[in-house]
Amino acid sequence: MSKMIAGQALVKVLEAWDVNHIYGIPGGSINHTVEGLYLEKANIDYIQVRHEEVGALAAAADAKFTGKVGVAFGSAGPGATHLFNGLYDAKMDHVPMLALVGQVPQAAMNTNYFQEMDETPMFSDVAVYNRTATTAAQLPYVVNQAIREAYRQKGPAVVIIPENLAAEEIDYEPVKTPNVVSNSFTQQIDPAAIQETLKLLKAAKHPLVYAGRGLLGARAELVQFSEQFNLPVLNTVPATGVIPTNHPNAIGTFGRLGSKSGFEALQHTDLILFLGSEFPFAQFWPKDIKIVQVNNNSFDIGKMVPVDYAVLSDAKSFLQAMNATGETLPETAWLTANRQNKQNWNHWLDQLAADDSNGLAPEAVTKKIASMVGPKDTYGVDTGNVSEWAVRGLPMDQQQRFALSGLFATMGYGLPAGLAGALSVPDAQAWSLSGDGGFAMVAPDIITEARYGLPVINVVFSNRRFGFIYREQIDTKQHLYGVDLTDADWAKVAEGLGGIGFTVTNNAEVAEVFDQIKDLQAKGNRKPIVVNAVIKDDDPIGTAFMPLDPKLYGQDAVDAYAKENHIDTTQQPSLGELLRAQGDNL
Repeated sequence: MSKMIAGQALVKVLEAWDVNHIYGIPGGSINHTVEGLYLEKANIDYIQVRHEEVGALAAAADAKFTGKVGVAFGSAGPGATHLFNGLYDAKMDHVPMLALVGQVPQAAMNTNYFQEMDETPMFSDVAVYNRTATTAAQLPYVVNQAIREAYRQKGPAVVIIPENLAAEEIDYEPVKTPNVVSNSFTQQIDPAAIQETLKLLKAAKHPLVYAGRGLLGARAELVQFSEQFNLPVLNTVPATGVIPTNHPNAIGTFGRLGSKSGFEALQHTDLILFLGSEFPFAQFWPKDIKIVQVNNNSFDIGKMVPVDYAVLSDAKSFLQAMNATGETLPETAWLTANRQNKQNWNHWLDQLAADDSNGLAPEAVTKKIASMVGPKDTYGVDTGNVSEWAVRGLPMDQQQRFALSGLFATMGYGLPAGLAGALSVPDAQAWSLSGDGGFAMVAPDIITEARYGLPVINVVFSNRRFGFIYREQIDTKQHLYGVDLTDADWAKVAEGLGGIGFTVTNNAEVAEVFDQIKDLQAKGNRKPIVVNAVIKDDDPIGTAFMPLDPKLYGQDAVDAYAKENHIDTTQQPSLGELLRAQGDNL
């Protein structure tokens, strides 16, 4: 047992949970927690961000990259409210996060004091655990409980700390509770559930897997299952990487961020194995198909789409049990056609990348990034059109890690997530991909990357508009209003903030600049890099609805859609045509 201020003791609890860095900005109501960070600076890194929102988003991204709790702090009042974006991102994507929130001294509470707010109810909606400490001695216990709940409930925990308590000296005894939190256990599955699933699979003509984030960490099991049962695999966007993106059975995803192969597979499937996800857009799946949902949260089963058979289990254990049966299904025209459809889609993306006659294609930038990434690199991806380009073009075929704001979908996510990647996976290259709209929200934290010598490669896709919303206004026949952006020279901005800036406008410049970046990194560069990629104004093709099968939509509709989107249907025949060519007449 040792004597120390409670602010230092709570930091020691973070260390016991293997937290090695924390984000935040000092303030009068949290100064003695910051003093605790100073006293423990040999054991935990304090990362001074330039906005608490960036720190909170980075903490949520830490959890997505590593599975470990991410931690951020803010002072009372505005410091606290700035944390909300990161907290809601962690809540909606179900990752563990801890926010330490300053509060005015207890003697000043309830007196309309400077920056005093009733903070507990502020966090009641977002937090899985929300407590205000009432004694100095209980602070280490409360922080320990908060972290346990963040892991148990997979969400953000909040501890509110009156400043006088953090300053008080207490007797501190190290936490003895084991801090190992793992989802690697094997759950016992009801044998009847396995047999019923096998029965449904064997009866289906066009079965497929739809995999969610619940399968992160179960790549080997998913690959084996896909190969053993010869099933094509779709994944939700936040689950990108649950199956290697270059696996022949991986056919992309569904929705606006998806692929032609993903959309068309859903139009022809008759059975979906819906694993480890609460995918909100499942409500737009075809209505005349069977769905088997596997989820370890009974509340999530049937929440988004009615299901025909439910299995209450974690998805990894379910796949292990299915694989252990030794059963298999033959390779069919269904799998072969889906594989070919995905190959054709990839070839079309390569053609887009090669053509810069009307300006730089974003696909050319992601293709160049793909040629450079290492086996453990991290990608922090912002919200908007950039999400589409990233999901369609970034490789997740080794141990790369991917983080974006999935269900909350907040703009400004890319740069904080790139920062988190550099800190959480320091032996790999961190990348961030942003649109110019999202990057403008958080650009000052290039200073943070420069301050701590984090050579993140930040790619900004500049097209001078909120592209995702621009498309929505067109599709809904609204006036184009508020979606145009005043341009900025992001390369010069980077230089002014302590980084290195480049601008690219065509394929030759992309090749030249990224070669320079490779040389800089090989020489040990420790500065952040910003690539201002000035791209053409074309929208990425929407894949939520792709009428390319003349049997389903009529030849006139197909011709009109193909003309509008510059698709050569001889090179991109529909999945239905590929199936019929193999004798599968649906």
